[in-house]
Amino acid sequence: MKTRTLGKDLNVSCIGLGCMGLSHAYGPASTPAEFQNVISAAIDCGYTFFDTAETYGNAIDPHHNENLLGQALKAYKGRVVIATKFGIRFDESSREVNKPLIVDTRPETIRRSVEGSLKRLAVDHIDLYYQHRNDPRRPIEEVALVMQELINEGKITHWGLSEVDAETVRRAHAVCPVTAIQNRYSMMARHYEALFPTLEKLHIGFVAFSPLANGFLSGRYNGTEHFDRASDYRSVMPQFTQSAYRENQALLSLLERLAQEKQASKAQIALAWMLAKKDWIVPIPGSRQPQRLKENAGAAEIVLSRAECLAIDQALQAMPMSAVYGGVKTK
Repeated sequence: MKTRTLGKDLNVSCIGLGCMGLSHAYGPASTPAEFQNVISAAIDCGYTFFDTAETYGNAIDPHHNENLLGQALKAYKGRVVIATKFGIRFDESSREVNKPLIVDTRPETIRRSVEGSLKRLAVDHIDLYYQHRNDPRRPIEEVALVMQELINEGKITHWGLSEVDAETVRRAHAVCPVTAIQNRYSMMARHYEALFPTLEKLHIGFVAFSPLANGFLSGRYNGTEHFDRASDYRSVMPQFTQSAYRENQALLSLLERLAQEKQASKAQIALAWMLAKKDWIVPIPGSRQPQRLKENAGAAEIVLSRAECLAIDQALQAMPMSAVYGGVKTK
């Protein structure tokens, strides 16, 4: 697979693998064998960039994702880039399927987190360490100072932030250079495009999570699906209702037309559009199915011209769309 550079010098496959769904939010957690099969299939497809977090787990193993990813990638040390995250935990007292987040980025918490992640991932350093969410009780400069200390100690080599705005990025970067921002981004959630000028100026990469709107942009859903309400976040996502399916017909038709023109799948078009926007954007779709990993990787071979990309943007801006989980409609 082709590669891209995040920040100054972090080289990754131009499409990465978001590993969260193997443990959390998309049904029961994968078994170790299932997890290993997915990671091995991803390696075979050319993925070198794997994204996890200390909180991606379940009641049995709160750190399920890091634990299994560390085991699955042991044989590939030095050939892959692992990103993980610190700073949140779930409110386990809540009965909601999507439990509220508790943010904690005190320096002592960060240090406990990094030591735990290093052990679970079975590595001597973390390639890219994200603050998972901004902590309103903690100045970002304080977090950035801890990141610089961890870099100096050799425990991490690069750091980033997730779900943040331009001001936070600038303040953090002034203390310790930021390599990447990981924010939600898809054809249905484009509000973070407002951040692009800042990232371009500071030479910071953008890692896009949920680039297929949690799978909706694959075109494989019609609003009649039944998701497990105990373990699958899609059961409460607004884009997976019958009414949303009807509202999004213009979007699905656009994807279908482009897919036919490019001899591609809808998912590939949604990813190729993102890759064409900026050469420092790296989407990280997730899947448990090896054939989907291969399909997503194939998006890197689809070329959309600047004119085609602009035409898609204009079409997206004008068309009606349903609400989407975590998204804000941009006009």
